[in-house]
Amino acid sequence: MNDVSRSFRGNSNAARDIAHHLHPYTNFKKHEASGPLTIVRGRGVYVMDDDGKEYIEGMAGLWSAALGFSNERLATVAYEQMKQLPFYHAFNQRSHEPAIDLAEKLKSMAPVEMSKVFFANSGSEANDTVVKMVWYMNNALGRPLKKKIVSRIKGYHGVTVAAASLTGLPNNHRSFDLPIGGILHTSCPHYYRFGVAGESEEQFATRCAEELEQLIIKEGGAEQVAAMICEPVMGAGGVIVPPKGYYEKIQAVCKKYDMLFVADEVICGFGRTGNVWGCQTMNIKPDILTCAKALSASFLPISAVMVNDKVYQALMSESDKIGTWGHGFTYSGHPVAAAVALEAQKIYDEMDLFGHAKRMTPIFQKHLQSFADHPLVGEAMGVGMVGALEIVADKKTKAGFDLATVGAGTRVSNHAQERGLFVRNMGDRVAICPPLIIDETELADLFGRLRQSFDATLADLKSEGHFKG
Repeated sequence: MNDVSRSFRGNSNAARDIAHHLHPYTNFKKHEASGPLTIVRGRGVYVMDDDGKEYIEGMAGLWSAALGFSNERLATVAYEQMKQLPFYHAFNQRSHEPAIDLAEKLKSMAPVEMSKVFFANSGSEANDTVVKMVWYMNNALGRPLKKKIVSRIKGYHGVTVAAASLTGLPNNHRSFDLPIGGILHTSCPHYYRFGVAGESEEQFATRCAEELEQLIIKEGGAEQVAAMICEPVMGAGGVIVPPKGYYEKIQAVCKKYDMLFVADEVICGFGRTGNVWGCQTMNIKPDILTCAKALSASFLPISAVMVNDKVYQALMSESDKIGTWGHGFTYSGHPVAAAVALEAQKIYDEMDLFGHAKRMTPIFQKHLQSFADHPLVGEAMGVGMVGALEIVADKKTKAGFDLATVGAGTRVSNHAQERGLFVRNMGDRVAICPPLIIDETELADLFGRLRQSFDATLADLKSEGHFKG
């Protein structure tokens, strides 16, 4: 019996969930009608619901469960740390070994030289912290007008007030009265969708850089624009890989206007793009780097902000002037989360997880590109162990289906779930981002189920008269 057909009477998990639990990213009216899919356990790349049905987790949960859904070693480390020091804070010059060790480890791994590591609990908190750092830094440097921060259309940086403002997706702004002032959005570097006829990828990248510069000039130039934040590969915006040369061009613009460059590595970090960092894959030299998700393999919530010495020196001088850096969280560098994150990094090293992901990359990408000739697929795009398939009604014109009335991407996702596979559709772009431990046989199974889901969707659309191809 699937989740839609269950009875919600009595004291079932579904009934209690509907009665008590407010879910993130959910249509609440729909949830009341159809209820939750309740996951009860995991093993490797698989999770199981409370009906006993097993699924390949093709999104690593939320782009994050690098080691999958079972690891006794991480459970043991969490237990041992809870016995020794279950909680302590980092306020007022207090510290503990797990936070010290993890900060040291992250600095040693950084794609460029970094000075200090600040801990938070989520990617949203990390990116919210960056906004405050940028403002605080420029006040310290006597530049009270230099506060504006540039993000990108379709970029995703979180859901707290400042981070959601940085996010360039309409549903993160609508009815929330966002974005806040001082947050700017420049072009989305998606050549397939936004390149013009006769324009090469290099020319498109140049145009994106020119549009960035025009925005900076319009908004007050070096006197007012302080920073730019980018995901090396855009995740929730549709798994968008910018064209070659794009980052060199936009970093040159940022340097020209004395802007900090912030790399949001929340999804890309820790092996997802084929290197430890997306910055290495995309040739980015950040001043600030945020990470989360696979930092702890998602076994416990923790995130980090790494800053270079230029940023740190300004923060230090202003904190001395004021008497404190008046920012932080009760759970910043929580000892259990930090211990688990540090152990996750040790496991990554010992099992050569990043090397494994790099070896699986050509296999993953070959499977992904095999969908390019499917009648519904306009673009197959990916890098490393993440990719997306864009569904179109017409390959030649790139015209899409009506999202509200047809919902082709949702149909693929639903058909996949029926076949024991979780993927994620962002509109009509279907993302695949499995745990990095996935092997060749499991990849073949994943993409086999996905092809069945695309074929079933195609059959639906043809039978309903939505697809004429």
